[in-house]
Amino acid sequence: MTAAPTTGHRKQLGQAEFVALLAMVAATVAFSIDAMLPALPAIGAELSPGDLNNAQLIITSFVLGLGLGTLFTGPLSDTFGRKPVMIGGALVYILACGAAWAASSLEVMLAARVVQGLGAAGPRVVAMALIRDLHSGPQMARILSIVMVVFSLVPAMAPTVGHYIIVTFGWRAIFVAFMFFSLATTAWLLLRQPETLTPENRRPLSPGALASATAEVFRHRTARLSMFVQMLTLGMLFTVISSTQQVFDLTYGQGGHFHLWFGAIAILAASSGVLNARIVIRLGMRAIIKGMYTAQIILTLLMLAVTATDAPYWISFGAYLLWVIGNFFQAGLTLGNLNALGLEDMGHIAGLAASILSAVSTVGAVLIAAPTALMFDGTPIPMGIGVLIAASLALWLTTMIRRPGEA
Repeated sequence: MTAAPTTGHRKQLGQAEFVALLAMVAATVAFSIDAMLPALPAIGAELSPGDLNNAQLIITSFVLGLGLGTLFTGPLSDTFGRKPVMIGGALVYILACGAAWAASSLEVMLAARVVQGLGAAGPRVVAMALIRDLHSGPQMARILSIVMVVFSLVPAMAPTVGHYIIVTFGWRAIFVAFMFFSLATTAWLLLRQPETLTPENRRPLSPGALASATAEVFRHRTARLSMFVQMLTLGMLFTVISSTQQVFDLTYGQGGHFHLWFGAIAILAASSGVLNARIVIRLGMRAIIKGMYTAQIILTLLMLAVTATDAPYWISFGAYLLWVIGNFFQAGLTLGNLNALGLEDMGHIAGLAASILSAVSTVGAVLIAAPTALMFDGTPIPMGIGVLIAASLALWLTTMIRRPGEA
């Protein structure tokens, strides 16, 4: 791989360190979600003993804050530069972790998690714009795929880390771990990564400019369709993440080994990024996306059929396990490509475009995932039906996506 190009007066990082850094910065989101999963039963028992299902809102409340935060972080980074916004968001995230650590009620916990998401939006969205400053098109998709490989190692380890933190120190200590993780990645960013948006390329922060750029994103066919397909894809992913701990525990009696199963799933799914990096230039982004949604529909129908027919335990559990792996694998082969498609013609407003794409898709995904997850009835059938509908719509919308310049 070639080194990243220079921007301004400082040479950019070599590609290996650049990818590793941005993967760890973006992994703040994955760590904040996946390390919480083993803690949900304990938090529910302490903060919401009357309705344990409400503990799932700890996941979607963070995602809601993340989506709302992305509305602001991109435009701010277009005005003030990428690094200041990423670092400011990290500081908000760290303070919110302290509030969550001290929470004495579920309402306070959910509010702190929303603010955590707001803070995490800085590193998450601006990292996309930072990559777009240096790369575009299939090369950007390739970089994003490699980032996803490193990024995927965090979900693989996070539930096990969370499990042992809970066993050793109690569930509140997880928020201390979040603080240290964010401090480490922020220090790395501050000390090593040069600013990629030079002063002459920054945009004024004015309502008129923001409105004009927002209208441009929504008028652009590829950006608009990419945004809605991402919403459906994230809705599928967050639906599975929100309910999967309960399914492993209450449906299949695997709660004690959940962190190991989830780690294995994440490691297997991480190979999707390696695969995409190898085939995206040869096959094209849209062909891969359509193929993965078709596979998702088939796997979902298989899982629903096996579950509905009351198959033997290991057949039913195996079908569910394969379906969860398929969900994560599908996300690894679609989200990076969808982001690259959506931002391909938006280089001049990369920060704002990344914000709108992420905000709409993430908030919309919460509206899909939260009610679907709360319908948990002791089986994976409600979440399976939700994913089937979302995957079918995503496939249909993907057929309408065109590359820039195409009719």
